[in-house]
Amino acid sequence: MENLMFVYCSCKVIWTLLVTILGYASSLPVGDDSICTAEELAKYSIIFTGKWSQTAFPKQYPLYRPPAQWSSMLGVTHSSDYSMWKKNEYASNGVRDFAEKGEAWVLMKEIEEAGEKIQSVHGIFSAPAISSGTGQTFTELEAHSRHPLVSFVVRIVPSPDWFVGIDSLNLCEGDHWMEEVSVDLFPYDAGTDSGFTFSSPNFATIPQDTVTEITCSSPSHPANSFYYPKLKILPPIAQVTMVKLKKNQLGLSAPYFNLPAKSNEIIDSVSETPLDCEVSQWSSWGLCRGLCRKTGTKIRTRFVLLQPANNGMPCPNLDEETGCEPENCV
Repeated sequence: MENLMFVYCSCKVIWTLLVTILGYASSLPVGDDSICTAEELAKYSIIFTGKWSQTAFPKQYPLYRPPAQWSSMLGVTHSSDYSMWKKNEYASNGVRDFAEKGEAWVLMKEIEEAGEKIQSVHGIFSAPAISSGTGQTFTELEAHSRHPLVSFVVRIVPSPDWFVGIDSLNLCEGDHWMEEVSVDLFPYDAGTDSGFTFSSPNFATIPQDTVTEITCSSPSHPANSFYYPKLKILPPIAQVTMVKLKKNQLGLSAPYFNLPAKSNEIIDSVSETPLDCEVSQWSSWGLCRGLCRKTGTKIRTRFVLLQPANNGMPCPNLDEETGCEPENCV
């Protein structure tokens, strides 16, 4: 009987240990490199570079009311328990307001609530807006070994609900912090507004759609401002670079922040995206003009919807003439 009790107690202890270990493991962040054993804190300079030029993106490029530009950047350093936004998932109310109107209050509240409830957010950072499609802005961020992930959003202005950003980029590689990382950025649709063009009027998507990447062929609609069917992939519309700061660099300007003295334009290798001419459908044929009992002529016309750019296909003839028999002749 004593042996049986010993075996029972031993099994109970082992079971308790297994439950404890499994419970601890389930509370750890999921991912191959999610456990960071690097020094506790790391500071980075984060430099956002807009590459939204008329040469790279000639279709419907916004020149005024308002011209092409970028909103301020809003970002966080966090653990895997928090998500600002994710591709193929629904945008939060805060991300919706930011992507549609550039309003950050609701998103800030969501971030603060996540930090208070589950302590998943270490810090919030922001960078000033850019008043043109090409330019740079920068700020600094602090990552923590328990909060090594970076997420941010920058609104594309003007647009229905389009933005660029990063979702949960891990700056920690095991026992060390990454020294530098650069990421090309492409446009995303927040799934909350149904506009196709940069200047589309506000038209809510009901029911709300998920966050999707905008490509040169999706949405597959000629009216889409990013629709370039001859391209395999869109050129990057922006880029972000994060550089780890050494202790003697803390508080100094970003090493890559190098703007011309009189402009916010970035001198860079520019992708030239060819844009073919687009024309309307033919109008109806006009009246037949000419002398009775002789062949006359009639004309139909069309007009240019989109001027070609960057050696794209030129516009065809805008009027066409054909023979006809004049009517109402005596």
